[in-house]
Amino acid sequence: MRILFMGTPDFAVPCLDALIENGYEVVAVVTQPDRPKGRKGELTPPPVKVAALRHNLPVLQPEKVRAEEALQELEAFNADLLVTAAYGQILPKRLLDMPRLGCINVHASLLPRWRGGAPIHRSILEGDANSGVTIMRMVQALDAGDMISQVVVPIAEADTVSSLHDKLAAAGSKLLIETLPSIANGTHTETPQDESLVTYSPNLSRDDERIDWSRDARTLYNQVRGLNAWPVAFTTFSHKVMKIWQARINEEESAPTAEPGTVVKTTDDSIIVQCGKGTLALLEIQPAGKRRMLVTEYLRGVKPAPGSKFGDREE
Repeated sequence: MRILFMGTPDFAVPCLDALIENGYEVVAVVTQPDRPKGRKGELTPPPVKVAALRHNLPVLQPEKVRAEEALQELEAFNADLLVTAAYGQILPKRLLDMPRLGCINVHASLLPRWRGGAPIHRSILEGDANSGVTIMRMVQALDAGDMISQVVVPIAEADTVSSLHDKLAAAGSKLLIETLPSIANGTHTETPQDESLVTYSPNLSRDDERIDWSRDARTLYNQVRGLNAWPVAFTTFSHKVMKIWQARINEEESAPTAEPGTVVKTTDDSIIVQCGKGTLALLEIQPAGKRRMLVTEYLRGVKPAPGSKFGDREE
């Protein structure tokens, strides 16, 4: 079975590695173009390109996969199956119709929940108990194809986007290898998604990152871990942006008469902040213009007084 693989970020790398390790013939890898990255803007290859070159595979990086030149190049590979995992471009019908066995996608959610581009973030932000991976038939509508296989991955209380991402990437690669034989021999089943259960996970905005202290402590805790390690939740203190990398729901201290965002107290390793309901203990932060640090270190130089406020206006 000749497989054309399309993917771009770290999430897709275990799938590509698993295909090679299990003896599948990957005829080529399609990924996004190299992009400038970092303060110096150095051109950086996507993780899937790095993995493909490690396996000595042909790599294509069309700016637009729907361009005629790109489609002709992909047609020439005469692939039996196209496998995608977080590729990052919408595929045209002509490409979806090319492979003999069609096109499948490895999606990081339990479809039909969390169609779209940020399913891992949204599952934690919304306090889901479980996430998972769905392998589905690709259609032109966004993540709307019939489901072929699915695996549930529980979300631990301490999971962040980073840790859940890694769990899902591993689960997705395993599920892909388990699913491919039935696709190859035609014994797989395809189940339509229940449209009444569809939810969407749009890409994150600046508003998703900003902490609203009027919300309850559980919601803000989910926000902090649901945005770690990217793009990271933030608030303001002394009119300057402060990123919040790690926090916990504080079970002990609360000042229900204090306004949301008010510092209730500091401890050796935390700053306790009043929320709309309950309090949040800040454990790891990144003040404006500085590196991330544990609150223990921050408090050696700055000690917010009880009654001072987070969430003031930026300068």
